[in-house]
Amino acid sequence: MAVLPPLEKSILQTRDSDADAEMSSSSLSEEDALEYDMSEDLEDSPAVNSPPPSSKPEKGEKYKNSGHHIAQSSFEKHFDFFFVIQRTTSDPKETFHTVSPFLVEKAISSTIGEVASIKKLRSGDLLVEVTSRKQAQQILKLKALATIPVNVSTHRTLNSSKGVITCGELLHVPLEEISEKLCTQGETHVRRITIRRDGKLLDTKHLILTFNSPKSPESIKAGYIKLPVKPFIPNPLRCFKCQRFGHPNATCRGTLTCARCAVAGHDSTNCEAAEHCVNCKGQHTSFSRSCPKWKLEKEIITTKVKQNISFSEARRLVQAQTPTVGRSYASATKTLKACETQTKRVVILTTDSDSDQISSPTKRKSP
Repeated sequence: MAVLPPLEKSILQTRDSDADAEMSSSSLSEEDALEYDMSEDLEDSPAVNSPPPSSKPEKGEKYKNSGHHIAQSSFEKHFDFFFVIQRTTSDPKETFHTVSPFLVEKAISSTIGEVASIKKLRSGDLLVEVTSRKQAQQILKLKALATIPVNVSTHRTLNSSKGVITCGELLHVPLEEISEKLCTQGETHVRRITIRRDGKLLDTKHLILTFNSPKSPESIKAGYIKLPVKPFIPNPLRCFKCQRFGHPNATCRGTLTCARCAVAGHDSTNCEAAEHCVNCKGQHTSFSRSCPKWKLEKEIITTKVKQNISFSEARRLVQAQTPTVGRSYASATKTLKACETQTKRVVILTTDSDSDQISSPTKRKSP
């Protein structure tokens, strides 16, 4: 994972409460030692609802049990579950948005068999979840769906997962040794969380593990010690250019905005103006963790991870549970349901007006 560039150095040295918001991805505040920044676009990440790989190995494969995780030998490659199918045409506007879903399903099932799921991403590409190693091998060989030329690649995030372990006995063990010993349990990468104290980076007993499966194991074994794997909850992704949430600066189309004063046209390196937040208009920097907008984004990501739902679903759920000041509950949720007891019909009313209410069920007119 790429290390985020350090920003606003001069400001951070005098603001301990917000310092860790701008550090590298492996350096976090002490209270957030179990959290980790991730610069990945969560918008196109659907929920991973697939069950873990079957405990019954395919012919010629050997597995061994390790706690709650079915691990592979280090020389065996774990197959991927999620693949992206993209149309390969000279016109970038030609996507699967304009292709019949019947044609897509028939072309895929006739080529590699029935798959677990097929979803269309916002980009117009197809996200396909396979069920076996054989299908994973076959789908990578696809060059066309019916008469449509395509390119198939593994999804960049859904085929792996991250979890956090805490072990004091591993504090002074080199990361290379930890990774070598845990690789038979599905671990592919390990990173130690560090904290900044008195201007110095200190190692902690918390480790970020990357696994080669969509779902992290419940626990792993480090030698004789059985360690629970806790959910990995990244911090909100904030653009270092426009200071808005939800996208990295590499893809930003906005204007350069100061993270300190929220004024466009300059960065915050030498800014000494009064603090002002771009996102909530509060009297603090745009990278402050006391920002209500930051807390909302954090809650959305937490809900997404813990409930295993898509980012858009998590956002709708959290926003529905957080009514906006000055608006009624009905307006915040936008959907009211009333049961018509006399006619046994369900009435669904959608309204944006605070004055619109459902006072009573509709009564039948007298004959």
